[in-house]
Amino acid sequence: MIYPYHGVTPTIAKSAFIADYATVTGDVTIGEKSSIWFNTVIRGDVAKTIIGDRVSIQDNSTLHQSPNNTLIIEDDVTVGHQVILHSSIVRKNALIGMGSIILDGAEIGEGAFIGAGSLVPPGKKIPPNTLALGRPAKVVRELNENDYKEMERVRTEYVERGQYYKKMQEERKQGS
Repeated sequence: MIYPYHGVTPTIAKSAFIADYATVTGDVTIGEKSSIWFNTVIRGDVAKTIIGDRVSIQDNSTLHQSPNNTLIIEDDVTVGHQVILHSSIVRKNALIGMGSIILDGAEIGEGAFIGAGSLVPPGKKIPPNTLALGRPAKVVRELNENDYKEMERVRTEYVERGQYYKKMQEERKQGS
């Protein structure tokens, strides 16, 4: 469902896939070939949310903000199932593992990997190209070639899968 909030309607690229039962409301921008999966909620009713190109926000995730504190997700980011992102910045090519929570003012560096179930506290900066995990998240090592390959595999598969679902969604609408 796409809802305006106080006259502001989400801006969604034509190539983006928004799954049935996902909710996007208010001051939200979603880029090309991005995918918003089933039961995800993105509320742009407090501040702006900017989602870049080829970003996947997977099932049951929640994106929101604090007043005057934009949530920014740059290009080619993978956000796993049941993630909470709140007024933070996720730099390009990062991967946020399933069930993680990223809080206000946190910044996930370019190409960083946040392990599943991690909590990145307010204001915490995770350096680029590192693996961080835990509650609170701590950097445990630099990423290696195998990590980058796996992150690229997941990213590519979600772009392809999202485009497949987008095509099916359009065909279903034409057939109605």
